[in-house]
Amino acid sequence: MTERKTLNLRDTSDAEAPAIKKRGRGWEISDKRLDNLHDQARKMRREASEAHKALAERFSRADLGRYTFKRFAVVGSAIVDFNCHNLGMAIVIDEEGDDPALNRRRDKSLDAVGVKVMHLKATDILENMDDVLKRITAGMRQRIADRGDARRRHEADNPRQTRPRYDRDGNGPPRNDRGGKR
Repeated sequence: MTERKTLNLRDTSDAEAPAIKKRGRGWEISDKRLDNLHDQARKMRREASEAHKALAERFSRADLGRYTFKRFAVVGSAIVDFNCHNLGMAIVIDEEGDDPALNRRRDKSLDAVGVKVMHLKATDILENMDDVLKRITAGMRQRIADRGDARRRHEADNPRQTRPRYDRDGNGPPRNDRGGKR
């Protein structure tokens, strides 16, 4: 008689969390949960606070170049008030009655995937918009500088990955259409 295999559970007390895929629906979140998050974000867009409306209106008038902020964006399993995907930067408006423990947990999970979170108080937005915009601009500049530093470090650590074989004008070693050498 052959021996039967049985299921065994692994000890997960010291195991690390699986890596996040970060593409589309690949955040290891169920489709149902992600659909609920998008529905909740849609509802939040319809019922935005006065501070959120004021900041969104200023963002819509501002010329930020290629950097745009999306309102009530779903990033992973979190909903942030404003998200700039190109910068990897999120803005959260702290309202009265927000749960600080939940905010810390959300910030930690976003920071783990490279999204920096900037907190703004709702009262500051309504009372002193110019200072808030200066703070956001300074945060954007810092984030641009951080990403440039990371790019330069990557190029220094991986020199063969940084130079394309051909530039955009087609300059480079001669190509042969027949696949052989000239």
